[in-house]
Amino acid sequence: MTIADQSGQQVSGPLLPPDGGRDRPLFLVAAILVFLACLSALGARGAWQASQQWTSDLESSLTIQIRPVEGRDADADAQEAARIALTVPGIDKTVAHDRTHAEALLAPWLGQDNLPDDLPLPLIVDVELARNEAPPLDALQSAMDAAGLPASVDDHGRWIDAVRTSARSAQTLALSLLALLTAAAAAVVAFAARASLVARLDVTDALHLCGAEDKFIAQLFQTRFFLLGLKAGAAGALVAALVSMLVSMGESPADMAFFLPNWRLDTIEIGLLIIAPILAGLTAALSARLAVTADLRDRW
Repeated sequence: MTIADQSGQQVSGPLLPPDGGRDRPLFLVAAILVFLACLSALGARGAWQASQQWTSDLESSLTIQIRPVEGRDADADAQEAARIALTVPGIDKTVAHDRTHAEALLAPWLGQDNLPDDLPLPLIVDVELARNEAPPLDALQSAMDAAGLPASVDDHGRWIDAVRTSARSAQTLALSLLALLTAAAAAVVAFAARASLVARLDVTDALHLCGAEDKFIAQLFQTRFFLLGLKAGAAGALVAALVSMLVSMGESPADMAFFLPNWRLDTIEIGLLIIAPILAGLTAALSARLAVTADLRDRW
């Protein structure tokens, strides 16, 4: 657009110049929404990663529980169970744990040193399966029974189902929050676009009198809000990346935010953060275009 300044010289400028006073609050709100959306996306991925890791660990191992029986040495039974388990095909490694290990497992619920010394406790034998081998559950239980050991073999099936269910719930929650944040961002941009249109009615009226079509005017607002959304998205994604890195580098990231993935410059994580500003810009552009087009249609 070319206009004449006070000296009579012609100068050019955009038809819709940026307005810092109106754009700064929208920029801040959009950046916050993108930041939260990035955390939601990273949270969904973190839940999936944790589920995959925990499920893999559970599926690659078995547990032998040695029941305490009067007149028998539970520690000796655990050592014998570990030795016999190694003779079963498909077993790669066994570790027999003593009473101290059993007490440590109960400590989070019962506290330290709260168990009587004569209280019988079941002992645990960890069994690691050979790679790509099916769990020899029946063969291992038969070997324990043949040796006369008071042992039960657990394939962790209940825990695997619980982990998968929890992961699906966390993913659903994170993706639902992502959808809500996207809808909120679209609504905020639509409101801001309408307000911007009202503030520039003199420009739009002049363009309309000059023969400009609604789609041309809407294109101006679309471009302006696309750039604004792109910048806000970049700021929000950058802050989300910094937060994720700080959490991952903490002393105990699992306790701080277990749902965030450990930052390892993963391709998918980087891709999520790169695409976030683009999606923010496209969402802002589409919302602004639809809002302005509807208002212009009602005005003329």
